[in-house]
Amino acid sequence: MTTRTPDTGAARRAPWPLARVLRDRNAGLYLTGVLVSGFGSSALGLAAGVWVKDLTGSDGLAALCLLALWAPTPAGPALGTVADRVRRKPLLIAANLVPAGLLLTLFAVDSPGTLWLLFAVLFAYGVAGVVQDAAESALVAAAVDPGLLGDFNGLRMTANEGMKLVAPLAGAGLCAAYGGASVAALDAVTFVLAAGLYAALRVREAPPRRPAVNWRRQTAEGARYLWGHPGLRPLVLAGGVTMLCAGVGGATLYAVVDALDRSPAYAGVLYAVQGAGSVAVGILSGPALRRLGARRFGAAGIALFAVAVAVRAVPSEAVAWASGAAAGVGLPAVLIAALTAVQRETPGPLLGRVSATANSLVFAPNVLGLAVGAALVELTGLRLLLPAVGAVLLVTALALARRPGGRPTPSPA
Repeated sequence: MTTRTPDTGAARRAPWPLARVLRDRNAGLYLTGVLVSGFGSSALGLAAGVWVKDLTGSDGLAALCLLALWAPTPAGPALGTVADRVRRKPLLIAANLVPAGLLLTLFAVDSPGTLWLLFAVLFAYGVAGVVQDAAESALVAAAVDPGLLGDFNGLRMTANEGMKLVAPLAGAGLCAAYGGASVAALDAVTFVLAAGLYAALRVREAPPRRPAVNWRRQTAEGARYLWGHPGLRPLVLAGGVTMLCAGVGGATLYAVVDALDRSPAYAGVLYAVQGAGSVAVGILSGPALRRLGARRFGAAGIALFAVAVAVRAVPSEAVAWASGAAAGVGLPAVLIAALTAVQRETPGPLLGRVSATANSLVFAPNVLGLAVGAALVELTGLRLLLPAVGAVLLVTALALARRPGGRPTPSPA
């Protein structure tokens, strides 16, 4: 069991939820860690695609960088079980230090023939990310007041997505000046710094109980609880469809840049614009969740994202900027709503498995979307593909908005 070390003082005296989150020591350390590691991850995420595009000239291979990062997501239920079998704070630290070491091997990538190493490291990076997300969700639920989870998750999204304002541009510029390996080294340093910040968290953890069932049954318990919860299931399914469409749309990024007659590095500008929108929704998500509820808040975000994706087919820089800002506001809404609901509605001993299962159901479709998008971007035009994706998103938003709430099933714990 994980317990929070009481932090008397400013955090308790602050009258507003947002101020209470910002003044809480654990929350501050964690959000700083997200900022640091998010800078490196955002920089590498774009630089890897630019790196491959420069070496091969292929939009499809550049999009496969994102596919390699997301490919481990379907294994989330099994990987997330790790977070319920070991102490979560040391696991979180290790999940930052291991990829830091692997990233340094990318100095060997200097030709199309060595790209296999880049894809392999990106895949391992993705595995570490799945484990890290499960450990984070369980640790945060114990370290932050349940009433503040919506505000905290919004600020976390703000911190993470806010890095798109500067990190992609910095990564693309560093890659252009010194090569992709320099961005990998920067990312490794940010991982080490984040691990140090997480080590300073004041959270007491008792030794995990010896499981009474095997790994497979433990994993199944998390999936069974999530699927049997009538409040969580529709949110998670809507999030999965949204991320499927986001994957298809994301794979068209370099084609959109080509339509604007810009260099591949211009993708960093569009990332930055989207990050600005995500900063706004992250700050407002706590009050919006309390006012609208998770289901309506998520549905409104999906509807806005649908319009943003559809209009991206117009070859105009002004439209591309407006679309990016709207996507930044709309896409995170259902993700924040689903994550907060999982943390609030799941018993602590199950939280690692349930959160990892939810992440897999939400983010694994992004892998399929990226693969489909990488193929379709070479075969079909943006004017047909992007409006079709927007239509699917609008249907998803309507279905979620009209879905009635339900009472949770009893906890198997």
